[in-house]
Amino acid sequence: MIELRDVHKRFGSLVVLDGVNFEVRDGETVALLGPSGTGKSVTLKHIIGLIHPDSGQVLVDGKDVSKLRRQQLADLRSTIGYVFQNGALFDSMSVFENVRLGLTDERQFNDLPFARDRIAECIRLVNMDPAVVSDKYPAELSGGMRKRIGIARAIAGRPKYVLYDEPTSGLDPVNSDIIDGLVKRLADELGVTGIMVTHDVRGAFRTANRVALLSAGRIVMQGTPQEFLESTDEKVKEFLERDFGTTSFAA
Repeated sequence: MIELRDVHKRFGSLVVLDGVNFEVRDGETVALLGPSGTGKSVTLKHIIGLIHPDSGQVLVDGKDVSKLRRQQLADLRSTIGYVFQNGALFDSMSVFENVRLGLTDERQFNDLPFARDRIAECIRLVNMDPAVVSDKYPAELSGGMRKRIGIARAIAGRPKYVLYDEPTSGLDPVNSDIIDGLVKRLADELGVTGIMVTHDVRGAFRTANRVALLSAGRIVMQGTPQEFLESTDEKVKEFLERDFGTTSFAA
């Protein structure tokens, strides 16, 4: 379980998180929505300890992330896969080498037969053919393919949690649907717990068990997609109307 308890964070005079309370239960996928610049990605970085809160607690499996020592933090991070907004693949490395970086266990990383089998398995899980793409370089892949390889790397170490930072940004509707379907499939088949930061409300409603809306540094609402559609909260209604043009929604 992941919990943020009254988390505050500012950068200089800019208040980014102003008392965030947020939870993700084991086995569910939660979509974190909100206008640009509201601190959604900052929230993810708190969870993996890249940023520490000014006050409040960030708990992963009951452990206060900001109080962990270096090795404890490394151990925690080995249970968390992170999908970066732009894929963050290394241009000088092949697909095989990029996905291999997701093997957080050093023995598994150095065991080449194991690595080959696991990487092929992960590439197949993201609906690609390892025989076709393993030796390619990121520049030879489309944007949607790079996103999928980024997901393959994130799941290579069999993490308990996967954090997705804008996984569909910059993609056309067809590739966005593919990524959304992939996130849902991984949750169903692998049982991973996921947090998906996204600007795509329709995709979030199709993919997530629950949705949270971050606005003005606070979580305005957490609930199921249906509860969001039925909400009378003005901020929720305004956000949905801006993205849908209406508060009705068809999957």
